[in-house]
Amino acid sequence: MSKSKFTTIDASQRLMSSMEVAINNMIEEVKKPVDPEAGGSARKAELQSIKQTAIDCKELLVERQKLEQMVKELKENGEIEEQKDYSGGFAERFSK
Repeated sequence: MSKSKFTTIDASQRLMSSMEVAINNMIEEVKKPVDPEAGGSARKAELQSIKQTAIDCKELLVERQKLEQMVKELKENGEIEEQKDYSGGFAERFSK
């Protein structure tokens, strides 16, 4: 059985693909309507859960963007630039 060589680029691309699936799943969760029968603390808990999912999704988008930038640098330079500032990207501008 031959083992393929582990590369950071390959692992990063596989992780980005998995993150894409997770982000899409989170978006679908956020889109689900709140149960109209729920009231009081149940409704509040459901709304809080939706909000937390949206926040987690936004953070995952930012991390995926950083990973994308890292892969781009690895492909272009063969290395990751030291002390790279990843700020100013699309997802980060809207992350606050």
